[in-house]
Formats: sequence, structure tokens, C-alpha cells
Amino acid sequence: MSTSLTSGSAAHGSRVLRSLLPGPGSAVLLVLAVTAATALPLAAPQFTRRFVDDAVGGAGIYPLVLIALSYLGLSVAGQAARMVTAWLGSRVAWDGTNRLRERLAEHALSLDMAFHGRHTPGEMIERVDGDVVAVADFVVALLLDVVVSVLLLCGVIVVVFTIDPGIGMVLLAYCVLIGLGMIRAQRLAVPSATRARAEGAALLGYLEERLAGADDLRANGAGEHAVRRLYQVSAALWRTERRRDAVGSGILAGTSVAFATGTALMLALSGTLSVGTAVLLFQYTLMVRTPFERLLDQLRQYQTALAGLGRIGDLLAERRTLPVPATVKSLPETGALRLEFDAVDFAYDDEPVLKGVALSLAPGETLGLVGRTGSGKTTIARLVARLYDPTAGVVRVGGLDLREVDAASVRRRIGVVTQDVQLFAASVRDNLTLFRPCADDERLRAILSEVGLPDWDLDAQLGKVSAGQAQLLAFARAFLADPGLVVLDEASSRLDPATEGRIEGSMTRLLSGRTGVLIAHRLASLSQVDQIAVVSGGEIVEYGRRRDLLADPASRFARMLSGVGR
Repeated sequence: MSTSLTSGSAAHGSRVLRSLLPGPGSAVLLVLAVTAATALPLAAPQFTRRFVDDAVGGAGIYPLVLIALSYLGLSVAGQAARMVTAWLGSRVAWDGTNRLRERLAEHALSLDMAFHGRHTPGEMIERVDGDVVAVADFVVALLLDVVVSVLLLCGVIVVVFTIDPGIGMVLLAYCVLIGLGMIRAQRLAVPSATRARAEGAALLGYLEERLAGADDLRANGAGEHAVRRLYQVSAALWRTERRRDAVGSGILAGTSVAFATGTALMLALSGTLSVGTAVLLFQYTLMVRTPFERLLDQLRQYQTALAGLGRIGDLLAERRTLPVPATVKSLPETGALRLEFDAVDFAYDDEPVLKGVALSLAPGETLGLVGRTGSGKTTIARLVARLYDPTAGVVRVGGLDLREVDAASVRRRIGVVTQDVQLFAASVRDNLTLFRPCADDERLRAILSEVGLPDWDLDAQLGKVSAGQAQLLAFARAFLADPGLVVLDEASSRLDPATEGRIEGSMTRLLSGRTGVLIAHRLASLSQVDQIAVVSGGEIVEYGRRRDLLADPASRFARMLSGVGR
């Protein structure tokens, strides 16, 4: 990882923590609850000392019962204050982390295809949701087991100083040594927690990919390999978890020995004091131990949260590779858009994919891209939609270099329909509008009817649909967006002949008055296009008017079409 990315991650991590701070009202309530949760337990041992000394001195039953009831009342009030602190902390934590989750999701969706190509969906779910949950748990534990415990620890030391300065000094030195040991232990433990979360994310990503492709794996007999690979990924996670547990167990054992030694030392030093005072000091010694034990109990959670904060910082430090110009322009709001490729080159990770691509479409013209799988057709479509930028040359839409155009304008004026249609567990209306507000239900129903889905209820939950129905819904989305340039990437490949026949008229109407780029393996589906570009090895090896290429029996396109017909 580069220095710039590391420093950016740290800066984002600190900003993430600041974003979790509560508002003024919640902060005041938290301070009051934390103060009560600290002060009440500190006062309770004073009643214990009074009870013991009075009992040894022969006090009557009535004053002893009164002291006992006072002690009970303080203990109950202390637990109530701790419960209120936990409730307020949980509410504040989830409010803050929900905002953080939205910020992470928005940032992840804004990143380029190059980033998402390196990260599986399962990994992204873990980073956007799993790490945030870990941080939320950490914030609650921070209030209950760090802030309250540290305040309680400081209060105990102050009270013991007022009782016996010498014992107070010993207790302070003892706590400092324990604290330094815990800091050192945490530095040893955090790296193992970070590795464990990374391996956990890798396992989730692997499971997501394999479950999504379960049918193909079984049909092609690759199940044994998938299970063997699952064992390998799981084993890597198990090894990192075992190392993390070994570190945590060692820290816990060492701390237990240290506390036992400290308790024995405090009892030895209190031998010359009254019985009540000795009991008082013993209780305060146990109260010193409790905060440290709570911190140790939560050490794994702190480790997980710190690792999560680091990963959140890493994600927020990621930047779009597509530059944002200082002054953005907008595509024309109406009408068909001109499309030009001017000597365009493109490479994925320094591997050339397109070389010297030159195309020109007048507004309202349509282009058919043909070629073998992997020839570069889909890459051309992605450049049109500005999912990537060319490594050389210029892609112009509406006479503007796409690198100078506002991203919202690109999404609004350039429509894309692919064979992989994304559907959501939501109503038909939300799946059609993609959750954008649209008050004109009549228009939505007309569009559904136009693509062959007249009986769909807008308010019904979208259930299981066929591949053809999903494709028809994708065309309906394009009709609703009303773009000036449409890219159809194998958009009819999943349709059966009957469904394809129903949509041909809709596709013609969609392209009418719009510029269109069509990618298809079935050359018969390109009967309506104006121009044809044959792509091979990332280059345009043949380009011209469709009618001219068909009129030339020696053209590549004519030979390809003739070959399909045989």
C-alpha cells in the first residue's frame, strides 16, 4: 500500500470517529448517565466500611439495617445508571453508524468499474456492513467499558489517596504498569485481528461467488474443486483466528496473575488499618480489577473495531480513476446525440484491449457491433457509457468529450440495456423507476404495455420472473429514461423467439429518433441498423453502411451473415 493511501486511510479513520459523535442533546444525557454510572459505585463501599466498623463496635440492628438499605439503594441506582448509559450509547452508536453505512455505500457505488472488478460482492458487503457493525459495537463498549471504567478507575485512585496516600501511590503505580502492559498487548493483538477480518471477507466473497454459480458448478462437475477451494479459504481463516485467540488467551492469563498479585499486596498494606477500612480498600481493589477485566473481555471487540476502522478508512481513501473536470459540461437535454470515437485506445491494467478505434454516428443513426467474444465490443459500449476512460484518443457524445461531462448528465442522457438485468426485492413501480419519484402512473402502465407487460400491477411486489420478462423490464426502464443515446449490449440474447418477436417493435420504437449502439451475436437482430463495425482483436477491421457491406459479397459482414444462414 502506498504512503499516500495509508495516510489517506488514517485521515478518513479519524473523520469516521468524529462523525460518530452525538448531537448536543444526546451528549448531555450521556454525560449525566456516565457520571451517575461512575459516582454511584464509588460511593457504595463507604457504606460497607461504615457497616463493618459499626458492627464491630456493637451498633444496634436498626442503624445497621439502614446502612445496608442505603448500600442496596446505591447499588441498584448504579446498575440503573449503567443500563441507561447502555441504552443511550446503543442509540447514539446506531444513529452514527447508519449515517456511516449510507456514506460508505454511496462512496462504493461512486467508484469505477476497475475498483469493483478487483473486489467481490461478498467482500463489499462485509466492508460496507460488517465493518460498520463492528464499529457500532465498539462505540457502545467504548462508553460502557472504557469511558465509565477509566473514570471509575481514576475515582478509586483519588478516594484511596484520601484514605492513605502511601497505599494510593502503590495503587497508582500498579495501575500504570497494568495499563502499559495492556497497551503493549493491544499493539500485538490488532494485526492478528486485521488479518482475521481480511480472511473472513475473503471467505464471504468466495461463498457468494460459488453460491451464485451453483447450477453451473454442478452441471459441469466442478463441485469437488469448489469444495476443495472452500477448505483452503476456510483453513486460512482458521489459522488467523487461532493466532488471534492465542494472543488473547496469553494476555488474559498474564493479567489474571498480575491482578492476584496486586490484590495480595493491597491486603498486606492495609493490615494496620481498621477492619472496615481494610474491607473498603479490598472493595476498591476489586473495583480497580473490574475495569481492566472489562477491557480485556472487550479486547477482541476493540481489535475487530480497530481493524474495521482501518478497512473503512481504506475504502474511503479509494478514489475514482475517472477524473472530474474543474468545470463540467452537460449533454443536450433533448434530441438524439452524435457519437464519435477518435483514435481511441484502451487497456485493462496495461493489457491493450482497443487500438485506434474510429467511429462516427450522426444523431439518430444506429451502429451494429459484431465480432467474436473478447474482441472488444463490450469495452466500446462501456466507453460510450463512460464506465471507463480511453487511455488514448477521445470519445465524444453530443460534440463533447465525455471526460468533461457531468456524470449525472451522462447517466440521464445515455441509456444502457445489457443481458444482466438487476432486479430488486421491491414493487414493480420501484423496479421500473429504480426508486426515483414518478407521479405519472399512467405513463408507467403505458410503458409496461408497450414492452409486452400490460398485466403487471405497479404496486405488486416483484416476484420470480423469467429471463425474458426481466429483459422486457430493462427495456421499459430505457423507455422511461428517454435517453438521447442507447447502448444495447446483447439485450435480446436471453429472449425466446416468441418474446423476441414481441419486443422487436418496442426496440424499433426505442431507437426511433435516438442514436443507438447495438451489440449482438445473432446478426439477424441487426437488420435495422444503419452502420456495421466488425471488431477483431480490439480493432475495427471493417466499417461501413450496412447496405453497402451486404452488397459486397467479399465483405467480412456479408460472409459472416451468409455463414449464419447456412
